Amino acid sequence: MKLVKPKKNLGQHFLTDLSIAKRIADTVDACPEIPVLEIGPGMGVLTQYLVEKPRVVKAVEIDAESVAYLYERFPKLHENILGEDFLEMDLTQIFDGKQFVLTGNYPYDISSQIFFKMLDYKDLIPCCTGMIQREVALRMAAAPGSKAYGILSVLIQAWYDVEYLFTVDENVFNPPPKVKSAVIRMTRNDVTDIGCDEQLFKKVVKTVFNQRRKMLRVSLRQIFNNGKPTDGFYEQDIMTKRPEQLSIPQFVELTNMVEEQLANYQR
Repeated sequence: MKLVKPKKNLGQHFLTDLSIAKRIADTVDACPEIPVLEIGPGMGVLTQYLVEKPRVVKAVEIDAESVAYLYERFPKLHENILGEDFLEMDLTQIFDGKQFVLTGNYPYDISSQIFFKMLDYKDLIPCCTGMIQREVALRMAAAPGSKAYGILSVLIQAWYDVEYLFTVDENVFNPPPKVKSAVIRMTRNDVTDIGCDEQLFKKVVKTVFNQRRKMLRVSLRQIFNNGKPTDGFYEQDIMTKRPEQLSIPQFVELTNMVEEQLANYQR
């Protein structure tokens, strides 16, 4: 079989170390029995270990050359190799509305978009594992008060427990990336109702972290546009904090405070 040439425009870095590939594939064992969807299988370095597990495996790959290679290498998977763009897919259709594990060696340039899409389908995805840029993994697992704590940290940790599993060096890829990688696992927590409006929660988190060096009483003004909250709103103790100082329950509290103020405008 003719090998696939990594394409820079697709952010392809093919893992060459089989022992690491197996370790990554084994991360899905935390959620046994349910099907697996692999993103960006490339030449199937993870796929070869995933298909050994007693469960259905599907793989979505946007690169036509890789799809042709996978058809030849894994003839039994032919119907389960999806030549599509994951970011454009309706995930309820992949396993007929059933839950599944998401995994892969994720393209670095769209990994955040992949995880934001995961959040849109969080009830379908109880477990997400795989390899991403180390810097992104650190942000996802960061605790309040750290420099890495940000939008990804809050939005993902609101719904998932994040584990930073291990670091992967640059020299086990073709071509080697310029940064280190990391393998993570996200497991759905017990939260079914976050305690506030979800869309407003996202808006508040993104708004304040886009001005992360400023106190909340400054950054929150963008949400109110030309409106003015009631007297005393900006004088509350929480308003003197910066976003990285807030825990997820505090962000929920803040979102409810903002919603109450916005409701005042509509009366």
